[in-house]
Amino acid sequence: MNPIKRQYLVAASVFALALSACSPEAAKPADVPAAAPTAADPAVSSIEMAADAAALGFDPAIFEKAKADIEAGIAAGKIPGGLFLVAKGGKVVNITAVGTEGPGDADPVTPETVFRIYSMSKPIVSVATMQLVEDGKIGLDDPISKYIPEFANPKVLVGKGETRPAAREITVRDLLAHKSGLIYGIFASPDDELGKMYMAAGDVSTDLTALELSKAIGALPLAFDPGSAWTYSRSTDVLGAVIEVAAGKTLDVLLDEQIFTPLGMNDTNFYLDADEFDRLAEPPSTIAPLSTPKVKAPMLSGGGGLNSTTEDYFRFTEMLRNKGTYRGVEILKPASLETMLVDEIANGVDRKAWFYDALPGAGFGLGFGLIPINPADPAAGKYFSWSGYAGTNMWIDPVNDITTIFMMQNNEASQDFRPLHGQWVYAGYKPAAPTGATAGAAPQ
Repeated sequence: MNPIKRQYLVAASVFALALSACSPEAAKPADVPAAAPTAADPAVSSIEMAADAAALGFDPAIFEKAKADIEAGIAAGKIPGGLFLVAKGGKVVNITAVGTEGPGDADPVTPETVFRIYSMSKPIVSVATMQLVEDGKIGLDDPISKYIPEFANPKVLVGKGETRPAAREITVRDLLAHKSGLIYGIFASPDDELGKMYMAAGDVSTDLTALELSKAIGALPLAFDPGSAWTYSRSTDVLGAVIEVAAGKTLDVLLDEQIFTPLGMNDTNFYLDADEFDRLAEPPSTIAPLSTPKVKAPMLSGGGGLNSTTEDYFRFTEMLRNKGTYRGVEILKPASLETMLVDEIANGVDRKAWFYDALPGAGFGLGFGLIPINPADPAAGKYFSWSGYAGTNMWIDPVNDITTIFMMQNNEASQDFRPLHGQWVYAGYKPAAPTGATAGAAPQ
């Protein structure tokens, strides 16, 4: 890691944890001109503290509850540490960083701690796909067999090895919206017929490239007709392979050129460099992590292979909050983001596997969950969000201009914390002017 950035972020973390009213630029010597903040300069922190959180509508007491909840999880041995960030209008009103980066690790959690973000990789790959749509290199309604011929003439598994022709082929849109008919073999029940096929095809192998795995999956039957149901699946891994073919570049290079370098996200990658090893958060889990970021392998999993820091991912969420632009750098056109936030499963789609189907109005767009801000009042609007296998979570609330990130590292404890996230943001928040949103827990 750039030592200048490391020194800068450590200092920024100290200011943040103390809820300092000083901006990062204000901490520089008076005789040294402050550099203009640019997205591509990783030495300039994305974390600018608000002078007064209360003036932006937040009760600091709720952030104390967040700290107490995380501390309780640490005391119970559920997690070694965690970090919770809340911002409004781009100004950070809270950073709660508690505990250490791993069991027996004395290094504290900071905004530069590296976490396996697993499925929080999906929104990034989805944005990269929409960039290619803007460039005319791919179409949302293209059949993916255009890029990976093994997906031509799909069949649906009826049972006991029997299949029937699918109603139509999988499209790029289907992959983005998890309406493809694909599944996750690793998360299927042990006796699931299709799940067994996936595992035999290399569902959890890191020795295959994403394109090789996609070709193997393409030869398998589907769970249902494309477009007819929502099921969480290898869709984004296949999407990563599709955009590799469309762009003529490997996914790591594509993401670095189109998203990470323009945003200054130089600590977000599929595999770590040796000088980053000591910043990787580790879980106190009896289940081994699904990824091994310190060991480079052929697999570049667009659905769950990225590692990132709070500092880096905040740049990404701020770009989304600002309708595709961060500090003057346009990553995505506003119209493209609007397309991503249209509910793809609102009508005529089987939602029985949708994680949030019990929430009135909850839906899924092109890479994002669309979740009611206040479950008791669906008309109050939605935030767009996604989380990761080990408990990481982020969302962007365009109604109240709020972004938030939660970082932890233990899939076995993620369900203990997810219901708390909304409380930590909204239970102590009162907008200065009526927006339709009211205080209340937003489930995660």
